[in-house]
Amino acid sequence: MLKKLAACVREYKKESLLAPLFVSLEVILEVIIPFLMAFLIDKGVEKGDMGYILKMGGLIILCCVASLVCGALSGKYAARASTGFAKNLRHDMYHNVQNFSFSNIDRFSTSSLVTRMTTDVSNVQNAYMMIVRVAVRSPMMMICAMIMSFNISVKLALVFVCVLPFLATVIFGIAIKAHPTFERVFKTYDKLNNVVGENLSGIRVVKSFVREEYEKEKFGNISEDIYKDFTKAEKLLAFNNPAMMTASYTCMLLVCWLGAKMIVNSGATTMTTGLLTSFISYSMQILMSLMMFSMVFVMIIIARSSAERITEVLSEVSDLQNPENPIYEVADGSVKFEDVNFSYSKKKKKPAISNVNLDIKSGETIGIIGGTGSSKSTLVSLIPRLYDVTDGRVLVGGRDVREYDIQTLRDSVAMVLQKNVLFSGTIKENLRWGNKDATDEEIKHACVLACADEFVSAFPDGYDTYIEQGGTNVSGGQKQRLCIARALLKKPKILILDDSTSAVDTKTDAIIRKAFKEEIPDTTKFIIAQRISSVQDADRTIVLEGGRVVDFGSHDELLSRCDIYREVYESQVKGDEENGK
Repeated sequence: MLKKLAACVREYKKESLLAPLFVSLEVILEVIIPFLMAFLIDKGVEKGDMGYILKMGGLIILCCVASLVCGALSGKYAARASTGFAKNLRHDMYHNVQNFSFSNIDRFSTSSLVTRMTTDVSNVQNAYMMIVRVAVRSPMMMICAMIMSFNISVKLALVFVCVLPFLATVIFGIAIKAHPTFERVFKTYDKLNNVVGENLSGIRVVKSFVREEYEKEKFGNISEDIYKDFTKAEKLLAFNNPAMMTASYTCMLLVCWLGAKMIVNSGATTMTTGLLTSFISYSMQILMSLMMFSMVFVMIIIARSSAERITEVLSEVSDLQNPENPIYEVADGSVKFEDVNFSYSKKKKKPAISNVNLDIKSGETIGIIGGTGSSKSTLVSLIPRLYDVTDGRVLVGGRDVREYDIQTLRDSVAMVLQKNVLFSGTIKENLRWGNKDATDEEIKHACVLACADEFVSAFPDGYDTYIEQGGTNVSGGQKQRLCIARALLKKPKILILDDSTSAVDTKTDAIIRKAFKEEIPDTTKFIIAQRISSVQDADRTIVLEGGRVVDFGSHDELLSRCDIYREVYESQVKGDEENGK
């Protein structure tokens, strides 16, 4: 884990080294000050030597100013190092997520990934700043002050040696008990983000069903779980401060008592007032170091759980990798399925797709019909290698899809998914997702083919009309047609329409299909549909049931021999006739 996180420091190594360097200088100067004060009291104040007082006072002031400068510089570099480290963490996590396959993303929920990139990174950032500054300062201050204490009086310094094991036991016990609770808290945070995300994305449904109170209760329950877990963890961490204060005051009482006795009994020979004052200053430095170290320790306990969750994302390797010598050109749009089986999880005994064998020529229009859950979308997802087959192979352009460079393969396949997504930005910006270099003429032509130009041109700003997040300011049918136009701009060899005309009327649907046939005859087209009318003009249609190919043929062939296809056709024709009466 540490190695993976350390790799994200990168260009901020200099700041990460300078921060502890200036902290070290600050500590050394602070340790020198009590030593100089002892001389000032014993040789200046007690003897009334004003010249010596001014000389030592000047040195102390100089050390204080130098310490202040070093402290400011260490804070500056620590802030740069921690914020830069957090920036790199977010960058690396986001870029790794972009390379994930669908199966990788399925292992993490959307809400969990958001939490890891925000809350978890913030926790690690704060801990890193404490580590490069306070975690260096505390041990170093403690060691230097202990050395100076032993140099003054071994007997008095043994007080600290007796207290340290007690504090170490308390801190170690808190760490063991608190860590599992914080792990659970951050998983609950994922659930909280998921509830909020679902509520906001489905706010229209929530309000239409008047389920606001239910959503509030659901949010309240998860929020209560976080409260209980945090309370439990904080109760454990609360023992840290009393233990530290008990140790601190005990040490101070013993030092003052034993030190005063040593001065009185020795007649100020083995211990002087100046040395005792210096020793008390070192005692405060040691105890303050322990206090700061305990604070850092608490921060590290919290950040440890976050660091583990971040490392999970950074360490996740995509299931889909380029071969050693990938193919960078797709010959044509032919598609072949050979004994294909596919399962979303190795643990599932029943595969989503079983024993599929299909041979589709380049330029064919292929319809896909099947009931809900018959794996229509899953089947076409294997073509651009959004998932890899469990058994068998899928060939595009005569070559196994696993032999292609992934980007080359996906550039040759355009998909209009079942859930249409438009991003915030202008219509033109959304369409250029299909081809970033597309000209205005090409954009307009694609919209004409997708029957989108008519309504886009009617907008006051035309193609510069701003689309709200999620495309909420356009209708479902308009969104579908814009997504089809975006796919056409890729000029693909294979075009997949996954039930992407369901919100379009039958007349517009027919116009779109006619435009495809006339304008892109060499592109292989897969049309998943619920309406027989959407696929009856296809060259051939695949009938799926339970992940298996029941039949594959033309409209007339399927009507004559496929009971499932005939039943769907007759029910829809009968429904259309009844609606027409």
